[in-house]
Amino acid sequence: MNSEVQKTDTSRSKHSKPKLIWLNISVFSLTSAIAFIGVPLWGYFVGFDATHWIVTLLCIGYCGMSITAGYHRLWSHKAYETNRWIKLFYAIGGAFAVQNSALHWASDHRIHHRHVDDNDRDPYSAKRGFWYSHIGWMLREYQASRYTDYSNVKDLQRDPIVMWQHRNYLWLTLTVNFGLPIFIGFLHGDVIGMLLTAGFLRLVISHHTTFFINSLAHVWGKQPYSDRNTARDNGFLALLTYGEGYHNFHHHFQNDYRNGIRWWHFDPTKWLIKVLSWLKLAKNLKRSDETKIEMARAEMLLNQTRKKVMHFSLPNKDELLDSLKHEYEVYCAKLAEYYSVKREWVLAQKKQLSDNCDAQSVEIKHKYQQIKALVAQHKENWLNYNKQLKLALA
Repeated sequence: MNSEVQKTDTSRSKHSKPKLIWLNISVFSLTSAIAFIGVPLWGYFVGFDATHWIVTLLCIGYCGMSITAGYHRLWSHKAYETNRWIKLFYAIGGAFAVQNSALHWASDHRIHHRHVDDNDRDPYSAKRGFWYSHIGWMLREYQASRYTDYSNVKDLQRDPIVMWQHRNYLWLTLTVNFGLPIFIGFLHGDVIGMLLTAGFLRLVISHHTTFFINSLAHVWGKQPYSDRNTARDNGFLALLTYGEGYHNFHHHFQNDYRNGIRWWHFDPTKWLIKVLSWLKLAKNLKRSDETKIEMARAEMLLNQTRKKVMHFSLPNKDELLDSLKHEYEVYCAKLAEYYSVKREWVLAQKKQLSDNCDAQSVEIKHKYQQIKALVAQHKENWLNYNKQLKLALA
């Protein structure tokens, strides 16, 4: 009898909608209305000048980088370390961005990574739809325990800057969001115009570009490293989100201080962190092992080609799959050897600088150059083999 009642209660709780969070609804509705109606009207009847737009862009950048470099890569993933002044800079910028405290944001984000795409546990699961993952998850009390349970961020509870911001988040948010635009507007001679652009318009743009990572970055783009979850790499989104658009890489190598790992990848957050390290303002920058990165790409290509082969009814299917696996294993073995020799070469370079002894260094350099050329050839063979096989099956 009791078990039946319990089942009925559980069923009802699953079908009943959680309570609306009217504060969030009011903030999103009011700021959007002012941004989309108030700003154009003021622009038409009064006008804006270049200073309005320059200040607005700078404020958008401050909010965005505080979230990506601070809330995300520093506090959520501990991808690097920095001093209290940089943390304070991020904490104020995070309040300016109005995305809750760093403690709460990081807690949600760690849950997201641990339970990605789990509709019951991922706070902004993309599998519940674009609207839900973009903004809907913040409009109702889904997973209400998230608002009180910070057991997964005990490390951040020992950070005095994080806890200062968490305790004073409301007054800090109101002060920065109204005080800064009003102050700049007073200096510029147009308080209302600056409040509209650097205040409300900036906030709406900052919100939705960040929200795109939870929504668009899980439905639009490529999956070069893994298809175990919905995260995708998208270079265009990286332009809007300070490098966060390389989301497939991030979900597979979440503790790397970089999201865009190639030199041509647009990732200003990565560049900021690197510059801070050059200035001795950041340290212990975490980078994923290069061997693991390349092997992840090779494994993903293997799986994609294997699925294509399995899709067809072929008499020699087993032979093709065995050949594919063999090519993959040969390439991975050469990759491992290459990065091992590369590490030897880097250490030899350092030793040569300190000991002024170059005999061993020359030998390792020669070995490194040989294996580098060999692995490049194996990579080309691996890619061509997959390409030819796919073309044959097309």
